[in-house]
Amino acid sequence: MTFSRSLAGLALSTLLAGIALAQAPAPAVQVEGAWARASVPGQKGTGAFMKLTAAQGARLVSASSPAAGVTEVHEMKLDGDVMRMRAVPVLDLPAGKAVELKPGGFHVMLLDLKAPLPKDSTVPLTLTFKDAKGVESKLELTVPVAASAPGAQPGAAAPAHGHKH
Repeated sequence: MTFSRSLAGLALSTLLAGIALAQAPAPAVQVEGAWARASVPGQKGTGAFMKLTAAQGARLVSASSPAAGVTEVHEMKLDGDVMRMRAVPVLDLPAGKAVELKPGGFHVMLLDLKAPLPKDSTVPLTLTFKDAKGVESKLELTVPVAASAPGAQPGAAAPAHGHKH
């Protein structure tokens, strides 16, 4: 009798755990391949890059990092013959569609760096999102710092992040 009670208790616990997992909300936004470009002494800004996928759709409304005086979401875009970079107030993340933040496109800009970001270090980064209902959520990341994108060919030229404020 004790064995069957234990077995019944185990079965009930397993069932309840399964129900709890099924009801747990999936992460609002999935982040893949995050990295930040290394900087050198005297360099005041650099970029952070990643792929963002929102299961239900969301908006990236801000970013912050204790490593930078200012952290903004930026867009680089060709305007005639001139590549321009500007801060964007929000970045839409359509439901289920990956949005890539990459050199030469959308990215997180770390400005007024408090210290250089050396290769093979990490930088803390907090992303703030709003879902379709306006509910805000934050995602804290520890982003690896590299000279180029993970998996990039060694010696491959990467777009420069010339930016003046």
